[in-house]
Amino acid sequence: MDVFDVSADVHALIVDLLPVVCPSARFDPELSRVVVPVGRFEPAMPTLTIVERCAQADPARWPGLVEEWLRDTADRFGLAVADLELFGDIRKRLRVRIEPRLGDERRRWIACRPAGRYFDAVVHIDHPEYGGPLTVHRARLLGLRRIGDYAVPNTYEGELADVQVRDQPITARETVRVVTKPGCRYVSALFTELERFLPDAGRAGALVAIPTHSTILLYPLGAAGPGAVLPALAQVAADMHAASDDPCSPDVFRYGPDRSLVRLDPATRAAADEPRPRRRFWRR
Repeated sequence: MDVFDVSADVHALIVDLLPVVCPSARFDPELSRVVVPVGRFEPAMPTLTIVERCAQADPARWPGLVEEWLRDTADRFGLAVADLELFGDIRKRLRVRIEPRLGDERRRWIACRPAGRYFDAVVHIDHPEYGGPLTVHRARLLGLRRIGDYAVPNTYEGELADVQVRDQPITARETVRVVTKPGCRYVSALFTELERFLPDAGRAGALVAIPTHSTILLYPLGAAGPGAVLPALAQVAADMHAASDDPCSPDVFRYGPDRSLVRLDPATRAAADEPRPRRRFWRR
């Protein structure tokens, strides 16, 4: 059946069942939505989903489908409002982290987007106890739209404006550039702005490691190439990654002037993968 043909009957069922299933809720006929007061909040759910579901089912099943949808909607809103009470304006808590490429299954339910071949940009909720990746489900429940418009400036302008940059010895003759902010969980996001910290990188590019989310290690390459620095940097990165309670990646990469990124094998000092250009995934 067509959605338009069944909508009036489905809406009538909603009106009949609301006093039984969710007495505090009300149906808004002008906007075709159910409003469910929870505390001081009044979230609303459009009825299109249940109307479409009923249009594909036998009319005898409609009461059960509508009742199930109403109960599920009320439960979901209860969880969403609990989040609002806990986090306040959740948009102010959104941050971005660069994380090693997620598996396909996890990528389906986490708010993220690809950041090249090796990493994903993952949106997190910043909270000392209850923070973590923002799920697609939670974003929908909270009505979050244009997430990047909040997460990106919150991260780059709020968290990363005061990162420390210093050079420190890594071998007897060479130094590595350290971009860090102790205790910060979002320094890895500066992966998108590596050129900012590599004004002295020539055509050979640079070595890059992101062992923890609070630290990026950089080594501008000269004409001689990685030389003895690569094994030393790989060891430092691996040790930092293993010791961290917030690790990112144990690998070392070669960053090219075309923004390409390729993982290196410290044993052979050669590329472990074919290089590919890396494009910018957002702009500030």
